[in-house]
Amino acid sequence: MILKIEHIGIAVKSLSAQKAFEQVLNSSIYKTEEVSSEKVKVSFFEVGESKIELLESTDSNGTIAKFIDKKGEGIHHIALAVDNIIAEMNRLQNEGFEFIYPERKYGADNQYINFIHPKYTNGVLIELCQDLNKYPLNQ
Repeated sequence: MILKIEHIGIAVKSLSAQKAFEQVLNSSIYKTEEVSSEKVKVSFFEVGESKIELLESTDSNGTIAKFIDKKGEGIHHIALAVDNIIAEMNRLQNEGFEFIYPERKYGADNQYINFIHPKYTNGVLIELCQDLNKYPLNQ
């Protein structure tokens, strides 16, 4: 089940951009971590029940670096919280959607993730996130 907007991912050239977000949000980051499988370093802000995730590429050939080269810095994806990522992936695949990865992957902030291919969502990259702190694996 889709629960809420989990976060909005913003591609940045450098996580030093967090200073501007700290001023706008009047808040500090609560976590920074590297996700080597995605070639990215991320910082998170909490905004009410949702988050803002800043993404900096750790590799000039990484997905975020390519995104910035093509489109510039800005919104990269919208993430939706789910209670069971496998069930949601199955439901959406039965509706004809395709995912970037064939299986869920472990991502940042202790979550399993996968992305719906943007050709099915009017060019918007949608990420599904299962928070393992709130919804441990039951499969």
